[in-house]
Amino acid sequence: MEYFPLFAEVRGRRVVVVGGGEVASRKIALLKRAGAAIRVVAPALDHHVSDWLQQGALTHIAREFETSDLDEAWLVVAATNDPRVNQQVSEAAEARRIWCNVVDAPEQCSFITPAIVDRSPLMIAISSAGAAPVLARMWRERLERQLHPRLGDLALLARRWRGRVKRALGSLSARRRFWEALFDSPAAAAIERGRTQTAVRETGTLLRQHRNDERSRQTGEAWLVGAGPGDPGLLTIRAQALLQRADIVLHDRLVSDEVLELARRDAELIDVGKPIPGTGNANRVQSDTNALLVKLVREGHRVCRLKGGDPFIFGRGGEEVQALVDAGLPFQIVPGITAAAACGAYAGIPLTHRDYSQSVALVTAHGKRNVDNLDWASLARDRQTLAFYMGVSRYGQVSARLIAHGRAASTPVAIVERGSLPTQRVIVTTLGDLPTRTHEAEIQAPAILYVGEVAQYALSQHWFGQPPVSIDSPEWRVAATG
Repeated sequence: MEYFPLFAEVRGRRVVVVGGGEVASRKIALLKRAGAAIRVVAPALDHHVSDWLQQGALTHIAREFETSDLDEAWLVVAATNDPRVNQQVSEAAEARRIWCNVVDAPEQCSFITPAIVDRSPLMIAISSAGAAPVLARMWRERLERQLHPRLGDLALLARRWRGRVKRALGSLSARRRFWEALFDSPAAAAIERGRTQTAVRETGTLLRQHRNDERSRQTGEAWLVGAGPGDPGLLTIRAQALLQRADIVLHDRLVSDEVLELARRDAELIDVGKPIPGTGNANRVQSDTNALLVKLVREGHRVCRLKGGDPFIFGRGGEEVQALVDAGLPFQIVPGITAAAACGAYAGIPLTHRDYSQSVALVTAHGKRNVDNLDWASLARDRQTLAFYMGVSRYGQVSARLIAHGRAASTPVAIVERGSLPTQRVIVTTLGDLPTRTHEAEIQAPAILYVGEVAQYALSQHWFGQPPVSIDSPEWRVAATG
């Protein structure tokens, strides 16, 4: 974040604009709408600014800028066509600790003016930190087309009801739930149709319902949500909506920071992959997570249990749901894109192919007991793709067991590390060379291992991130090249 976003109250406060031409007039127009006490410093004014002067909307000092012009100013805008003057204004403002905007010179600014979508009192500001103002304006135009013109009237309705809602609903979470319901209710639809009195009646009805619900509400709800492999663009629409509604987010350590950024700003984020504070436990065991989830829902919280990939594919989602069922607590399940499908796609690896693979096996190689209990004879059969989750340290055992049960040492394999993230790395080798290449490449979790002829396609069909690293082996060649 290059700039801290904020909205400034300038009504009745002095704002100095240095310059009186076309660029300055655009800034003055915005300041007029915000009710600022505008002082313009410029030898001459264009016709728009001159008209506003005649209307008494601003004061004018008809000369070049002087430092004393900033006396009693809260903000200053430098909008001349003389870089020397703009620099002088910027330095004078910096010396006085006055926020300064220099038009088309972000390096001299202490604040910048965003592109604005105005549905007052609802305001949406879009900024590129001065890097691409045209891009910001393009997005403003898109939002202008999508947002209803009466959206501001809905915000005004909320302003009128804030006091009554606060008196009727005692807890912050109850009030939040009411407002979320209001903005997607018949009251909101009535506002869009211009039926204000209907909206008021509907709001009152909704508030009474929520007041009664709060009196009877004793529990919250749990949402088991799949976060996918890391790219936030792979989240479902439902997952994003619940992240924005959750009071608390319990997440695994493999959930990416980019996905967590989509949670509501005031939601509490708890990493259940970390030790429990005060216990000295190296890792939080599953039963601890189950107990925490049940406790929070019983307390009335809306809890998003956010899991990497899909909750029901090596995510122990079934155990957590059973804990909620045993406790008689409500829950929802939102599937996510599992790592085998997502990382394969981002590496250009088809999991099935009519020439090479007619089935896919999703396998976990985590822990010695899991490795020992696998049906290696079935996994070693040809014409199938194996996707091994977790267990980077067990790749040597995976290689040895498959080869011992008949899978050729020359079988192509691919390791996708940090799949779908900008730091994604793909290593292509053979089953026989897997232990050596894993060690040489210093593979780290999270990573997924693909075994089968389709792994070759990572060399010819890669499209995301850096090209894969491969060995030059005479035993096999890229299938896609013929």
